[in-house]
Amino acid sequence: MTDSTPGAPGPRAALVVVDVQRGFDDAAYWGRRDNASCEANIAALLAHWQEGGRPVVFVRHDSTTPTSPLHPDRPGNAFKDILTGTPDLLVRKSVNSSFHGSPDLHAWLQAHGVPELVVCGITTNHCCETTARVGGNLGYRVHFALDATHTFDRTGPDGVTVPAADLARITAVNLHGEFATVATTAQLTSPSR
Repeated sequence: MTDSTPGAPGPRAALVVVDVQRGFDDAAYWGRRDNASCEANIAALLAHWQEGGRPVVFVRHDSTTPTSPLHPDRPGNAFKDILTGTPDLLVRKSVNSSFHGSPDLHAWLQAHGVPELVVCGITTNHCCETTARVGGNLGYRVHFALDATHTFDRTGPDGVTVPAADLARITAVNLHGEFATVATTAQLTSPSR
């Protein structure tokens, strides 16, 4: 279990920006989303990390499904314009966890002496949550920037549609104090951080 007390990410904390890709703007494919402030908060985190000279990792989902907006042959595979600058590492993956892509994120973090992560991106309850869970299991101190993520309404096996905002709250409950410390962008970019 991780410490759930919000604390300042250290100077070697890596910002892991998960799947911030144009294909997620396809509402006809994905459905209704939550958190209209997600992209602005990701941009604020990215600027804060770049200004501080801290490690930045971009993760891109290369879907193996030909009809997916995230397939490498589709324009939606590209990053959104809010991702500026050159990351210290670019990870390509085709599964949920950023730790199961190429190059190997865990090996890179270990080689660069990175003890903790700040996770943001798309989607809250899939690739972001999975990345936070695996990071926590691997022993990293993980901060989950909930307001710098978004997700989509999902229909459960019982046929009931769960609103995206509810899924985000459930993700926060699942992660906080167990796999990560859930925090806001403002907390993670305050002057003491």
